[in-house]
Amino acid sequence: MYLAHRTEDGREQTILEHAQNVARLAADFAAPFGAEKAAELTGLLHDIGKYSQIFQRRIRGANLRADHSTAGAMEIQKYAPYLLSYCVAGHHGGLPDGGGQADDPSAPTLSGRLKRQVEPFGDFSSEIHPELISFRPPKLLGRGGFSAAFWTRMVYSCLVDADYLDTETFMRGSPPPRGSDVTVRQLLTRLEAYVADWWDAKSELNRVRCDILRACMESGTSREPGLFTLTVPTGGGKTMSSLAFALCHAAAHGKKRIVYVIPYTSIIEQTADTFRKVLGDEAVLEHHANVDFGDDENGTPDLERERKKLASENWDMPVVVTTAVQFFESLFANKPSRCRKLHNLTDSVIIFDEAQTIPLPYLRPCVQAIAELIINYGASCVLCTATQPALGALFADVAPELVPREIAPALPAQVFTRVRYVHAGPLSDGELAGRLNALAQVLCIVSTRKQAQAVYDLLEREGSFHLSTLMTPEHRRGVLETIRGRLIKGLPCRVVSTSLIEAGVDVDFPTVYRAEAGLDSIVQAAGRCNREGKRPADDSCVYIFRPDSVYSASLPHSMKRPLEAMRSVTRDCPVMDAPETIEQYFTVLRQFTGEAIDSEHIVSRFEDGVQNPRRPSFPFAEMAQKFNLIEQDTYAVLIPITSEAAEIAARLKSGERSRALLRKAGRYSVNVYEPHFNALNDKRALEPLEEDLFLLTDPSLYSESTGLAIMSDTGVGIFL
Repeated sequence: MYLAHRTEDGREQTILEHAQNVARLAADFAAPFGAEKAAELTGLLHDIGKYSQIFQRRIRGANLRADHSTAGAMEIQKYAPYLLSYCVAGHHGGLPDGGGQADDPSAPTLSGRLKRQVEPFGDFSSEIHPELISFRPPKLLGRGGFSAAFWTRMVYSCLVDADYLDTETFMRGSPPPRGSDVTVRQLLTRLEAYVADWWDAKSELNRVRCDILRACMESGTSREPGLFTLTVPTGGGKTMSSLAFALCHAAAHGKKRIVYVIPYTSIIEQTADTFRKVLGDEAVLEHHANVDFGDDENGTPDLERERKKLASENWDMPVVVTTAVQFFESLFANKPSRCRKLHNLTDSVIIFDEAQTIPLPYLRPCVQAIAELIINYGASCVLCTATQPALGALFADVAPELVPREIAPALPAQVFTRVRYVHAGPLSDGELAGRLNALAQVLCIVSTRKQAQAVYDLLEREGSFHLSTLMTPEHRRGVLETIRGRLIKGLPCRVVSTSLIEAGVDVDFPTVYRAEAGLDSIVQAAGRCNREGKRPADDSCVYIFRPDSVYSASLPHSMKRPLEAMRSVTRDCPVMDAPETIEQYFTVLRQFTGEAIDSEHIVSRFEDGVQNPRRPSFPFAEMAQKFNLIEQDTYAVLIPITSEAAEIAARLKSGERSRALLRKAGRYSVNVYEPHFNALNDKRALEPLEEDLFLLTDPSLYSESTGLAIMSDTGVGIFL
């Protein structure tokens, strides 16, 4: 009997049983995009290397190593295109780079692995018959090489998810608690009940919000699937309206789930909380780095938490709320743990909140991936923002038929004209602080953490607050609660913040100061001013100022280009947030950026991979390493200033490790760049816990007002 798995209590699963189960599951997963035969074939052959005698001895206890993946990669070429060899070869270690014919057998590339000598596995043919599966090559729209590589990754997703699920079911002895029984139509009914009393709106602003909501629900039902835009000014209720569109569209067109993609972890939790309130906790999966699906406070396993923990691995839930980093990096990943969820994007409605925040260096591959999901995998995608990034030309470059269709109705301009933009010219930190101190309630947004701390230092202490990513997430959350409370009560509230407050943070100030930045950032900042429209627009000013040159000189290119584009477009522009101004801004910004919208040449590298159509060579592993939406050269510093943070630090110092514990540590950590890290390290203020996680050992370097000290050249904190 040829075994695939054994449990500690002696239960055994044969290779044939496992192969048939995986083939059936993988085929079911791939059927929605027409690749069921390809997935069935990979499932049937992925483990045939386990028929070797060396593997059978290993699984029965011998201390032997056995490469079982390469055998299946070799065999599958006899029945299907070379692309499926990637899937089988990488079903444990990850999709390999294709390499070239010159690679020797020691190379980790697919070309090198296919030259290796493997243990004989021919006995599989007595039980498994791949020749009975009729395979036809896929007909894909879009770009040749990129589309073929994307299809390979999607088939790979079906294979590895099926492999994980069947193995998990066997090892547990029963299927784990996954997914949700609630249907999309049931969720739509819950949403309709939630908004039922909204329609009798009293104020003009709320009537317009209802018009937007109604248009989204009608468009969701009546419009055919594809690419959409939802352009709603800040304060127009786009979160609920976009959810309404997604549910109506999914119910009308048989879509399986809604995936809501949000750029910042600082706002994802409030969005997920809103969705849970409307749809029910059992229907919503919140998936990002700070989520903990561990046991309850008493250490008792919780079946609901376990279900969501398992669902986070493959997004098998009706509504998924995740980050842009998690979403896009998974689409370009090569490891099975990251890729297994991808097939569940098929036949989904995907909402990209704050679509303008897709980083310019990765804009082209991100647009190309969205286009693939629409044209080849049945997804409907919505670019949702107050500042639409004008991506129509980039989508048309992939597929001319991909024309974005606007969902929102034409809006009366005066309803959302809630602020007056004023160019304040250059302001030193002292001049800026003087203006802020003269106001009872004001928000000032600057572009650097250094300036945020410097300006805050010059403010009157009573009623003044600071926000930046030099504060831990838990610290920022507490400060924001205090700020909201003071604003509601009419108490003095002067806030200096970095741009983290701009997108989705629900605060309402009578006056805002914004350091010069990209036009989208300025418009987002204006969304924190007179948010509810309770004050006259002429009395609600957004002052745009030019900070000291020392701050501008230190800005990275990713911030300088938007600044230059903003100055170019708004020099003679009377209305900064007019749709035509915003469209011109993004057009100019891409002209300034040029080919840097694909800084790692990801699209062209996959396109070039089909120069030999019979043996396409795709750089899966290399591009997975290079596709990083956020800069990776940072270190996490755990700040033990609360009892919970101190307990987490003690557990980590004792050697305890778990995903849940490390996620908890993230709530009390600050990410710093290398110069800042080196300054702290030189001061001997850090103790290593993990490769990229360190404990702050000098509590005097963390302020309750401004967070972690910015270090001077000598390594001394500025507020010590």
